[in-house]
Amino acid sequence: MTTPESSVSPQPAAMWPQTLVGAGVLLTGLALAFGAIGISSEAGYGGVGPNFLPWLVSSALTLCGAWILWEARTGGFRELDAPSDAEHAYWPGFVWVSAGLLLNAALITTLGFILSCTLCYVLAVQGLRRAGGQPSANQPRTWAIDLLTGALISAPVFWMFTKFLAINLPGLTTTGWI
Repeated sequence: MTTPESSVSPQPAAMWPQTLVGAGVLLTGLALAFGAIGISSEAGYGGVGPNFLPWLVSSALTLCGAWILWEARTGGFRELDAPSDAEHAYWPGFVWVSAGLLLNAALITTLGFILSCTLCYVLAVQGLRRAGGQPSANQPRTWAIDLLTGALISAPVFWMFTKFLAINLPGLTTTGWI
């Protein structure tokens, strides 16, 4: 019979992978902070210097890494789902997600940011749906919803970067809107 404590707290051997993840996140945050030291802090447009974002990301990663380490060393991740008892990883899902990322990288200059990111989203979500065993994953309606959702995410991101931040992203046309 399991007690509530036994389902919450993992065995000490299971805490080491969690500790390694926390240490990896913490070290990544510290490495980014070390790199941000060399970036100029001279304020640019809007009073924010070019080192703002690296410092923000490194601070967040360092804080998260320290928190993960604390969680791992004081009893493990408390809200961690139980293992699925699956013998192997779901490799077809990995292939779907990988195909989405690789095709995005390969086609972004040909199709433009919006279409290539929409394709990446559709393929990644299909992989996750299939890994989750969703029976509706292969239905045309699901594909259409995923396609629309991907476009509704990538188009505003593209416009925000190109129109408001004046950062060049590959477009499909020279108008700057697609």
